[in-house]
Amino acid sequence: MRKHIHILLTSLFTLTSLISWAQERDKDTLDTNVINVMKPYVPSISDAFKVKESPSLDDEVTNTKKDIKYNIFSIPVASTFTPAKGIAAVLDKQKAPKFYNNYASLGFGSYTTILGELYLNHAISRNETVGGYFRHESSQGGIDDLLLDDKFYNTNFQATYGQTNRDMAWNVNFGGLHQIYNWYGMEQPLFTQVDAVGVNSAHTFYGAHISADMVLEDSYIDKASVFFRHFGDDYSSSENHFVAKIGSDIPINDFKINAELTIDYVGGSFDRNYITTDAIEYGNFSIGLAPTYQLIQEDLTLDLGVSLVYLNNTEAGKSNFYVYPNISASYRIVDELVIAYGGIKGGLIQNTYYNYTQDNPFVSPTLGITPTDQQYHGFAGLKGKVSNSISYNVKAAYKAENNKALYRNNLVPYDFNKDEAYHYGNSYGVVYDNVSTLNFGGELNVDVNRDFTLGLTADYFIYDTKDEANAWNLPIVKASLFADYQINDQWFAGASLFYEGERESLSGYETVNNPLFPTLSNPTRQVTLDGFFDANAHVGYRVNERLSVFAKVNNIASQNYQRWLNYPVQSFQALAGATYKFDF
Repeated sequence: MRKHIHILLTSLFTLTSLISWAQERDKDTLDTNVINVMKPYVPSISDAFKVKESPSLDDEVTNTKKDIKYNIFSIPVASTFTPAKGIAAVLDKQKAPKFYNNYASLGFGSYTTILGELYLNHAISRNETVGGYFRHESSQGGIDDLLLDDKFYNTNFQATYGQTNRDMAWNVNFGGLHQIYNWYGMEQPLFTQVDAVGVNSAHTFYGAHISADMVLEDSYIDKASVFFRHFGDDYSSSENHFVAKIGSDIPINDFKINAELTIDYVGGSFDRNYITTDAIEYGNFSIGLAPTYQLIQEDLTLDLGVSLVYLNNTEAGKSNFYVYPNISASYRIVDELVIAYGGIKGGLIQNTYYNYTQDNPFVSPTLGITPTDQQYHGFAGLKGKVSNSISYNVKAAYKAENNKALYRNNLVPYDFNKDEAYHYGNSYGVVYDNVSTLNFGGELNVDVNRDFTLGLTADYFIYDTKDEANAWNLPIVKASLFADYQINDQWFAGASLFYEGERESLSGYETVNNPLFPTLSNPTRQVTLDGFFDANAHVGYRVNERLSVFAKVNNIASQNYQRWLNYPVQSFQALAGATYKFDF
């Protein structure tokens, strides 16, 4: 250790001596050589520092920052420029129409026609309303070359009361009808004026109905309705019809099933049948369940469902169970321009005496009433808009129906007494057959502008029957044209044109097996009814916001066509009247 210390001290002494010698030497001699010292720069983080946003000042006196105020010295400059006044664009404004809750209309026309309507609607409070309507149409007749009276009378009315609450909305309705039609189509030349003496061809219908429906919020039942109608005539016919429906959305996992439960009962009786005096009684009770699931994905809407129906014929004591498809879909191919749709559905159609009389008032009170089994109804089509003012619908359909109701002429009884007013070839019965129907059709609607609209529909039918020779009184072609024109604020007009193609009917005698009388070799004949056009028009003038007058003309071409065999219609008809709107 001592040795190391000795060496270190010796080295320090030697280095000190050399430095002293060098300094003495520099004092004596100035060397002019340039010496460059080269050393690479190696930066480090410690060489950088961050300037603080608010640095601290080391000055002994720190002055506070003074507020600086800027002043603008505005000097007015004279100018002769005058801007032009703007002109507001003129808008095509329309005065908001005044809407009234009630109106009354009355008109009189040819054939001693009377037409009256009354519609009422009044809000008792914020959530209570009461209303109703009354409609009457009658004519004293006057068709040429008839053997029996052809006047008719048709009156309908209904009263309504409703409430709308936070969780429920409901209403109840009560109504009735009174109708008189005449079996004026006595077949000629089988009968003459002599045969018509003493024949009272009037047939009077009457009926009353009551119904109620409700819509519920936050409930297991979304909607429900109940309906009851009693219907009869002056031939001791009587019918009761009851329908109840309950609809609900049933949640299952992440989706909902819409289900509707329907209970339907029709029961009634007729005093006799067409040939004999034996009474007819009928009763059909059905209960159906129709669950449906709707799937919506972008442009596709798909409804998948099925209808399950149980039917019991209470008079015959027979029961049947039916399963029907209930599937439909629509797909937007090109937005609103082209939409494809289609589906296949079916169902049990409950036929009633009331429905038959409203479709054909010349039926006889001797009908058999049974439901129609519509096995399936397949349909497909394209619909959409060509432009904002033109829309279209092209469709095709095929139906297969068992026990489809067909109106067939009641033939004239042969070899027994004609003791009823409907025994003169002037009434219709109902026959049931298995019928397949192929239908092609289309619709076109044109809104030329907001004042003029035009609509056109056309359908072509092909029928195939199982037992009957033809699909009686069903047209092959049906078409219609509608037009409405708002001429100005006061004047308005419209027109309609209907076309119905040929129909097949029967005419002649109904024979009875009786050995005392010979059987006719050709008791019946088939008659083809010609197709017909029916053109109608109307025009009106608004006197003020409340009062307007109108005029109508029907069957402008004055065609003496027959909608039903032996039943010519009234020729050219004209009617004029007034309508008054008001509020309570």
